Amino acid sequence: MSKLAILGGEPVRKKPFEYYPNYDEKEKAAVNSVLESRLLSGFYKDYKTGGPKLQEFEKDFANYHNTNYAIGVNSGTAALHAGLVALGIKDNDEVLVPSYTFTSSASSILMCNATPIFCDVDENTLNIDTKNLESLISEKTKAIMAVHLLGNPCDMNSILDFAKKNNLKVLEDCAQSPGAKYENKLVGTFGDISCFSFVETKNIVTGEGGMIITNNKEYNNILRLVRSHGEVLVDKGRSYLSSILGWNYRMTEIEAAIGIEQLKKMDSMNQLRINNAKILDSVSNLNGLSKIITPGNNSVNVYHAYALLYDKNISEVSRDILLKALNAEGIEVDKGYPHPLYLNPIFLEDGKGIYKKGLNPVAEKLCFETAIWIRKIMHPNNEEDMKDIVNGFEKVFENLDDLRNMEK
Repeated sequence: MSKLAILGGEPVRKKPFEYYPNYDEKEKAAVNSVLESRLLSGFYKDYKTGGPKLQEFEKDFANYHNTNYAIGVNSGTAALHAGLVALGIKDNDEVLVPSYTFTSSASSILMCNATPIFCDVDENTLNIDTKNLESLISEKTKAIMAVHLLGNPCDMNSILDFAKKNNLKVLEDCAQSPGAKYENKLVGTFGDISCFSFVETKNIVTGEGGMIITNNKEYNNILRLVRSHGEVLVDKGRSYLSSILGWNYRMTEIEAAIGIEQLKKMDSMNQLRINNAKILDSVSNLNGLSKIITPGNNSVNVYHAYALLYDKNISEVSRDILLKALNAEGIEVDKGYPHPLYLNPIFLEDGKGIYKKGLNPVAEKLCFETAIWIRKIMHPNNEEDMKDIVNGFEKVFENLDDLRNMEK
């Protein structure tokens, strides 16, 4: 056994893992075509639809998901907020949302002056656990947000059954999961409205940007109003008549041009993540580690990140020491979300007294004890990079006795 780097030995990997958006000459040519057109935001020429690149991106995205409508916006957060507005979420309404997710899933609910009701998650999938939701329902509950976390699809059959039983709308948060499938059907095609993000860390990127899809004509009309200041939409030009409260959530032509090309590559880029994840699966065989489960038959996880579950009672080494040892070997890992959303100050200080430690035990266990995330599984990282990760884990786990001694 070689000496651990944290104790002065040579690290397994001496160069950092890289990440940069996977684009080539096609994206560059698409951006140049927009610059040459001098139409950077087509909304000033056609306020109802936006520019030709945005219209093309929306059409392509809708076709990919076999849905009736796609509405491009300027961020995933804008998509979530606009989606909730279209579903009619307003003051004093309640929306069920998992507590183990990114801030926007819950802050978008606050943006509607509604209340997020935090739900615990299934430790095996990291997604919302419908078995614990019945006690959270009230006469104010209007919707459930299904967050497909880290590329792993939710158990949509359970969510849809629960929503139907309780007369709830379903919004799918697909920010980390474009192209993922649940029982051979794309995520985003189950709910009333579904939202995607294209910020530069996501599975496909436009810099910033987001998309909303729906099959409902009324929701489509509301979403287009919300996107552009709530103004009454006319065939061309502007009406300057605001019929509802709206925002400026418009996507630029440059973002849309990049998105058109990125969407063409999405399946292949997701396949790279899937291939890399298969190599990392061997790590989950180490004593004290296990991988998360993808629910349903013929379902596909597209691995926005690779998550492991760690049991310190088996290894007898704390997660903090383990992570320090792995990072010393040049293996970039972290604990994922450091706390459930309800322990953020914006929720602790809401004055309603419903958010406190202990609310969602599984989410807290993931944050404080068990979750380990490997993020650098995307382009340009390849098989050799994944083998370094595996070797780093194996080296550390071969030297657990040394780590135990460090903690004495």
